[in-house]
Amino acid sequence: MHCLNVILTVKQPDDVDEVAALLTEAGRMSREEPGCLRFEVCHSQADPQIFILCERWESVAAWEAHKEERAFKEIYQPRVLPLVDRVPHPSSLLE
Repeated sequence: MHCLNVILTVKQPDDVDEVAALLTEAGRMSREEPGCLRFEVCHSQADPQIFILCERWESVAAWEAHKEERAFKEIYQPRVLPLVDRVPHPSSLLE
């Protein structure tokens, strides 16, 4: 299994609602992709400019294939990434 947690910080407060809507749609689409075990989009209650993506993929290959799908190529890469600072955390699942 490949686990990835990504912290996204929206650069401009006025863009939070747009990023939330885009991530909601990208998350829905990603969950339908082959090899996706879990794709959660969390919105911080402590800081409204922070979103956390919790992704679980069957394999690194499934995650790599995700980067060729519509959710990534049509929403996340061109529309979300310009509005956020991104810190990825490839992770090990302890339990």
